[in-house]
Amino acid sequence: MLKILKNLKESILLVIVIVILLCVQAAADLNLPDFTSKIVNTGIQQGGIEYAVPEAIREDQLNNLMYFTDEDEKIQDSYVQMKKTEKNIEEYPELNNQNLYELKDLNKNEKEELEGIMSRPLMILYQVQDEENAAQIKEKMLQGLDSTSPQYAMMAQMSVMDIIKSIPEGEMNTLLAEINTQIDSMSNSILEQAAIQEVKSEYTAIGMDLDKIQNDYIFMTGLQMLGVAFISMASAVTIMFLSSRVAAKLGKTLREKIFKKVLSFSTAEFNQFSTASLITRSTNDVQQIQQLITMLFRVVVYAPIIGIGGILRVVRTSTTSMAWVIALAVFSIIAIVLILFIVAMPKFRKMQSLIDRLNLVSREILTGLPVIRAFNTQKREEKRFDEANQDLMKNSIFVNKSMSLMMPAMMFVMQSIMILIIWVGGHSVDQGIMQVGDMMAFLQYTMQIVMSFLLISVISIMIPRASVSAKRINEVLDTEPHIKDKPVEEQLKFDENKKGLIEFKNVSFRYPDADTEILEDIDFTAEPGKTTAIIGSTGSGKSTLVNLIPRFYDVTGGELLVDGVNIKEVSQKDLRSRIGFVPQKGVLFSGTIESNIKYGKENISDEEMKKAASIAQATEFIEKKEDGYNSPIAQGGNNVSGGQKQRLSIARALAIDPEIYVFDDSFSALDLKTDKALREALNSQTKNKTVIIVAQRISTIMNTDQIIVLEEGKIVGKGTHEELLKNCDTYKQIALSQLTEEELNGKEEK
Repeated sequence: MLKILKNLKESILLVIVIVILLCVQAAADLNLPDFTSKIVNTGIQQGGIEYAVPEAIREDQLNNLMYFTDEDEKIQDSYVQMKKTEKNIEEYPELNNQNLYELKDLNKNEKEELEGIMSRPLMILYQVQDEENAAQIKEKMLQGLDSTSPQYAMMAQMSVMDIIKSIPEGEMNTLLAEINTQIDSMSNSILEQAAIQEVKSEYTAIGMDLDKIQNDYIFMTGLQMLGVAFISMASAVTIMFLSSRVAAKLGKTLREKIFKKVLSFSTAEFNQFSTASLITRSTNDVQQIQQLITMLFRVVVYAPIIGIGGILRVVRTSTTSMAWVIALAVFSIIAIVLILFIVAMPKFRKMQSLIDRLNLVSREILTGLPVIRAFNTQKREEKRFDEANQDLMKNSIFVNKSMSLMMPAMMFVMQSIMILIIWVGGHSVDQGIMQVGDMMAFLQYTMQIVMSFLLISVISIMIPRASVSAKRINEVLDTEPHIKDKPVEEQLKFDENKKGLIEFKNVSFRYPDADTEILEDIDFTAEPGKTTAIIGSTGSGKSTLVNLIPRFYDVTGGELLVDGVNIKEVSQKDLRSRIGFVPQKGVLFSGTIESNIKYGKENISDEEMKKAASIAQATEFIEKKEDGYNSPIAQGGNNVSGGQKQRLSIARALAIDPEIYVFDDSFSALDLKTDKALREALNSQTKNKTVIIVAQRISTIMNTDQIIVLEEGKIVGKGTHEELLKNCDTYKQIALSQLTEEELNGKEEK
């Protein structure tokens, strides 16, 4: 897989942008639960008052506050007397009646520090000034006094705050110690809420609009939350767009590399990989990699940030008492994924080979459809296709069933965790350990952590199949062709003085991994201006021999020279540009007759194209077509006859006007009259060219300059038609099987 990912270097800038955007999105997503907590805790429960520090306070209330703290100077230094301006009086109506103090411009840390100092005295002040609490406190303070005494009557008329101010310092300290002991037993949440209530009471006394404070806070926090959510959404959309682009580009790069590698393959490599398998590897396998890459960035970068960041946020917000819930969720998800892996992994590995098999069977059936119909074997082929299809279907169903269990199981875990958090968190809220907003934030963080592991589990399911595909792609890319060019600086140039000369010097050949030689001790020369024919029984090695000339195979012994140079010493492109090769099986490409004739040399004129068609005896059937040279040719030339296909293949070779022509049994589908006319036309076209013809018909090669007779991969005869009739029994037997004694001894039929 890592070798495949190295191809991402072409998109490195996009990858960097994606990583940056993923970090931005993760940071935004991790901040969203904080805003939820603020809206619920501060905006709703605390009325928009963020800190237990009054922004404005009455002078007498500030003095009252000093009775319950030793940090008098710190508090006094944080406030400044408010000026009686028109704006201030409008915002703080109580300013008309008494002096007010406003909080100085403090930063967040300073406010938090001041909140720690003022929370306790504010709570005490709230307790002594609340009517219900004040009555209880006063009753407790009067318990030790005689109800008929003047002191009792006087204190009964005083407020609790006035009583506290009037009592001796020793009693005051005792009272404060008792109050502090009670406060210490409370949770920070309760302490903070009580302090906030006192701030609210103070704001009400000053005449401030509490509803406006609350609405403004919720609106601004909500606006910030929407902004962060928009950043997250924009990042996510951009990431998916760029990821798809990177994945598509990687897919394009891989397909190009596979295609270029396949083009460099010799026949030996094609035999190693079936055509169906190569098609699957360049399409379906690449698609698997592409789908993985689209998701990979989110998992490799985003999921760890969300998972680790969520855990750190949970720890930071002091809700570690519920951390075991996250551990339980993660353990449950990992357990589900491991079980699915153990069950489904073998089937994932088998998937691609089954697709290969189905493609192979489908290709064979579609290609051989005429033969299947001719032999009435439709049922047998349907059964063969059905078996391959059923195997793939069963494997896919098993995999899909296994994977279909994952999402319901994951959702069950997520919903169960949500219920558990609400249940445990509800108890904590009831006990004052946690606020509702904190519980909601914890719930969101937990879902983010669970989703990050869910993403990892999804990608971990895609990785096995993609890794199989990557391995199959690398098998193609890592395969070194048996036939390859030497470095450019080591390549030789053709000898122009020996143009068109082909020399076989003791050539032998065996297929890769074969035990015996297919060709052995082949030694002959094909000269320019002459025609060399090769004939022999089926399996004697005729096609193999001519396939050595364009270097479709490399000789395993001896030397094969073209233009005086060993073909291993020159580039394959230069070699093949000198050869007009017509294979045994004519191959046409989808397009038109014109595009097929001009296939080897697109810049030839229409006159040259028509001349090539005329020599190949193709003009007659081309001109009968309604669109002439613009007539469409189906894939593989399936809409023309075998003879027409051969003639168009010959015209294609003639159009490039090479110095060497190789016809590998290319006249077999022609009738005798067309065969004769074509050979006569070729003779005038190839006067200074080297022509090699592989043929089965004696009539095709009787008048050639040299005939090579092959038998079991060896040359058993070499010479003209007349010479071979006299001194080569193999040739004579082949000839007599086709023509009579009179025809053989006479001239070629008129």
